[in-house]
Amino acid sequence: MLTKKDLEHLAELARIDFSAGGGSSPGGRAGEEKKLAKDLGNILDYFKELQVLDTLEVAPMTGGTDLKNALREDVLEKDSEIGKGKKAFPEEKSGYLKVPPVF
Repeated sequence: MLTKKDLEHLAELARIDFSAGGGSSPGGRAGEEKKLAKDLGNILDYFKELQVLDTLEVAPMTGGTDLKNALREDVLEKDSEIGKGKKAFPEEKSGYLKVPPVF
């Protein structure tokens, strides 16, 4: 069972701010603390149930699938298209295509 000190510590770690007075739940801060303690207790009880399971023969899972990356080998290909567009440009300077300034 969670103590009040444990609950306050967890609330601080989770940045949960209990309302100082009133709030939307009955009982204000005390009601919020009680509800949170009950919810966290239920979660911890569920983990206790899971600890009973025998997982020695179960293979670890990472990502939920056994798929592997299918990558192809990098192959260097000579590009035969290099320089074909040069003839369409009106001007060239030092091997570069000269275009009008944009700004």
